[in-house]
Amino acid sequence: METVNAVGRRKAAIARVIVKEGNGTIIINKRPLDVYFPSSILQYIVRQPLNTLDCAEKYDIQVNLDGGGYKGQAEALRLAIARALVKINPEDKHALRVEGFMTRDPRSVERKKPGQPKARKRFQFSKR
Repeated sequence: METVNAVGRRKAAIARVIVKEGNGTIIINKRPLDVYFPSSILQYIVRQPLNTLDCAEKYDIQVNLDGGGYKGQAEALRLAIARALVKINPEDKHALRVEGFMTRDPRSVERKKPGQPKARKRFQFSKR
């Protein structure tokens, strides 16, 4: 198997992934997964597609993560890994789709409007 590339996005985060056969190491921005994401919850989010297909120890994953916060980065990485696994084996797509890992979450920050302090908040109204 040659290397497989995929991209995942969430909010302002972009994850570019290179997947190749190996022993299950995940390197993010030249750091191991447990150093980059110290939280066990975020590590779990990243590994969800691999655990769903029972191939956590089968592939080495190299990641370039950019933008956003740590939660958005973890979810962008989850999408990128899921897309790469589908490129490797298209029959896995249904299992990942059922779990919701193939859907790009479209929610992002609403833009600030002119004449208002934030996107929806208004300045205090004064009658007199």
